[in-house]
Amino acid sequence: MRSISLALLLSLCFCTAIFAQNPYSIKGIVADTANNSKLHNATISILNAKDSTLFKYTRASANGSFAINAMKKGNFILLLTYPAYADFVSSFTLDSAKTTLDFKQINMKTKATLLNEVIIKGQVAAIKIKGDTTEFNAGSYTIQPNDKVEDLLKKFPGMQVDKDGKITAQGKTVSKVLVDGEEFFGDDPTLVTKNLRADMVDKVQLFEKSSDQAAFTGVDDGQKTTTLNIKLKEDKKSGYFGKVDAGIATNDLYQGQAMFNKFKAKQKFSLYGTSSNTGKTGLGWEDNGKFGGGSDNVEFIDGGMMISGGGGDDLDSWGGRYYGEGIPVAHNGGAHYDTKWNSDKQSLNTNYKIGSLRVTGSDNSITQNNLPDSITNSNSNKVTDNYMFRQKLDATYQIKLDTTSNLKISADGSLKNNETTNDFISSSTRGDNSLINKSKRSVDNNGNDKAFNISAFYTKKLKKVGRNYSLRLSQAITQKDSEGFLNAKNEFFNPEGINYKTEITDQFKTVNTKSTVFSSNLTYNEPLSKTLALVLNYGLSINNSRSDRKSFNASTPGNYDVLDADYSNDFKADQLINQAGAIFNYKKLKTVVSWGTKISAVNFDQFEAYSGTSYKRSFTNWMPQASYQYKFSQQSSFRFGYSGYTNQPTVEQLQPVKVNTDPLNIPLGNPDLKPSYNNSFNVSYNSYKVLSSQSIYLSGRYNFVSNQIVNNTNFDQSTGKTEYQSINFNSKTPFNYSVYLDFNRKIKFLGINGGISLNTSGSTSYNYVNHALNKSTSNNYSASISLSKYKEKKYDFYFYAGPNYNTQQTSLQKNVNNNGWGADASGQFSFYLPGKVQLRSDANYEYTAKTQSFDEDFSRVIWNASISKTFFKGDNLKMTLSGNDLLNQNLGFSRRVSGNLITQRSYTTIKRYFMYSVSWDFSKMGVVKK
Repeated sequence: MRSISLALLLSLCFCTAIFAQNPYSIKGIVADTANNSKLHNATISILNAKDSTLFKYTRASANGSFAINAMKKGNFILLLTYPAYADFVSSFTLDSAKTTLDFKQINMKTKATLLNEVIIKGQVAAIKIKGDTTEFNAGSYTIQPNDKVEDLLKKFPGMQVDKDGKITAQGKTVSKVLVDGEEFFGDDPTLVTKNLRADMVDKVQLFEKSSDQAAFTGVDDGQKTTTLNIKLKEDKKSGYFGKVDAGIATNDLYQGQAMFNKFKAKQKFSLYGTSSNTGKTGLGWEDNGKFGGGSDNVEFIDGGMMISGGGGDDLDSWGGRYYGEGIPVAHNGGAHYDTKWNSDKQSLNTNYKIGSLRVTGSDNSITQNNLPDSITNSNSNKVTDNYMFRQKLDATYQIKLDTTSNLKISADGSLKNNETTNDFISSSTRGDNSLINKSKRSVDNNGNDKAFNISAFYTKKLKKVGRNYSLRLSQAITQKDSEGFLNAKNEFFNPEGINYKTEITDQFKTVNTKSTVFSSNLTYNEPLSKTLALVLNYGLSINNSRSDRKSFNASTPGNYDVLDADYSNDFKADQLINQAGAIFNYKKLKTVVSWGTKISAVNFDQFEAYSGTSYKRSFTNWMPQASYQYKFSQQSSFRFGYSGYTNQPTVEQLQPVKVNTDPLNIPLGNPDLKPSYNNSFNVSYNSYKVLSSQSIYLSGRYNFVSNQIVNNTNFDQSTGKTEYQSINFNSKTPFNYSVYLDFNRKIKFLGINGGISLNTSGSTSYNYVNHALNKSTSNNYSASISLSKYKEKKYDFYFYAGPNYNTQQTSLQKNVNNNGWGADASGQFSFYLPGKVQLRSDANYEYTAKTQSFDEDFSRVIWNASISKTFFKGDNLKMTLSGNDLLNQNLGFSRRVSGNLITQRSYTTIKRYFMYSVSWDFSKMGVVKK
């Protein structure tokens, strides 16, 4: 016993000596300055930063002070907790250079103003997490004079902004940017991020924006939009600011933009204008909807039929979209105004936009047509000149009628004019290279479109908590009038190369369509218990449409006055949809489960005036849905969802009219066509840790179709003509899938943000070719790594690279596939030099290997660079010399598989040029007058 006691005493003495020699310690004071008190007995916890496990803890003394000795070297997290106060978290490091750390006085905040809030305070960052919202305090980040919101966002952990202005936050693409909670040119987020000054920003909030319906009922309908809300400083809400930027380049290229903003209390007014033929100004990310108004078809709610007037005889009208193909010339501008009044009970948000876009270019397509017993090849060249002019006005008015009811009214109208000219020259050959046909075709079209939409959304809360109802009414009117010419010459050759037939088409065509759609939806929410709610809804939709299409032959050259009844039609269509649904929603703690179904009854009635024929169809659609969500924490969740829905055949598939815009491809109708049923499953997991800037996003999707509608194609090898008809296919199950994994984390010892992405996707589909079943399979596998770092006023860089492997083949010709490797890489960097000089450069590499279908590989490097200098104290004047595509390798290129066809395209795009530009930022801000 004595020996044990002695050993114990020696051990204690040894440990005491060791701890006495340990130099590492921390101390501080916990207080609430709001009421001038020290927080006695506050809990102080020290966590290991690596895994957040507890290392040491203590309590604050009567005067709020605390001290922890016998620490060790390493990275730690300080956690302070006190009843009725928000938690305080701060990361710190102890090492040989910093053995002690004095936090001095730490000011805590009560939960009265920060409910469910976690304050994370790093050395240069301050982040608050409020429920599903992550809030970044802009004042905790160092910004430079004249920095824009885009520059500020790049400094936030877990957020990236690419060279086009596309924002990715915590693995998700941000598609909407608000200013003080209001739309601000909502369909173009870059107008905010590239022009709003960073020094005007107080906070930036990141959250998943729910639909109006879900936000009101509290029942998740699955409609989420990743959104940023820019909250301005109070002293920046009165005054004006703006930007002017102009550049001139070689090859007669230019770009310019101007923007002016005036803020006064709760009013905002903005003007902007852009002009460019480089494709960079006004044609960036999320910009494809600016000129086009979407599809000309009308798609009805949940399972209605797709209607486009009873035929596909449009003269290749152009929707006004630009995807990097061709040379664009864009001029556009707009105005924005929003205001609140009557103690914020009423608000108005309105936008006016005007713009034009002309795209010219050429396109070459090489297509391999896989047949049961042979292969044919075609080569097509197209020259286009497309022009679109559009004006659009929209307005949203909201009023809070009382404490329980609100009304939101939205209206928009647009006018469009498009002029298109497309010239085609093509030829087809047999497997032995003998000529099948030659075609020369010209299509010109001039169209005018009008559209008007109005909707009202009324919400009402009843006495019982959670009980409410809402009513949405909407009306949409569209009208399209166009006219144009079709001129085509098709020559056909026998295997010996002799021309045995020539077909010539010379016609003038007119198209007049109009559609009126009324829809309504009444939703009632009933809480069955504290955790279970029932949502009932009923909707009525009425559509009346008419499409009058005429084709005229020439009685004398240039005089088109002979109606061609075979290619003319006058359709009237009416559709009535009654829809009802019931959705259960269970929500308890971290779990949310939703399940239910919608059922719609559709009655369709169509009449064709020229032939006197009518077509009627009635059917019922069943649309079940279910979802499960579990939130492990505020920044980590798992979600699973299922939805099923009926796909009805289109009118064109059931009863198409005769068309001759492309005489080599002829559609046939199938009145016996049945609907198909689509089953879609999706799963996702996301996790984000602010302290380590670590994000994990995993998603998967699987979709299969029962009784799918597929093409039955008959190809005439003697003429090269194709007749295609839609049929139902149920002997096999077509499907498609995708799996995506993205992992990002800050590599502390390097001070670099790193990421790994893995992706695979694919599909299996079927069709018939000359009565033979064809199975088309397509798969893509890719992996990539990314590295990035930002060093204030010194340098920043981003690098991405990875391989990919694609399989594309058809069962009819397995030995001639399009399987092959590829690779992608991109990088960008900036260096800050003395004298306010900055160097920037970015490059993109793309490689596609040759395959059995195409015997040439493809590779290109697009390298851009610039040097710029800023002037004056605020750096508000900048001059830049830049070079685009320095290696002159920008070539338009793509390969794809569709059914039994494998196609390779090359097209015109913008190549090397050098530009000199000048930009000037101006602002004058004052104090808000109350």
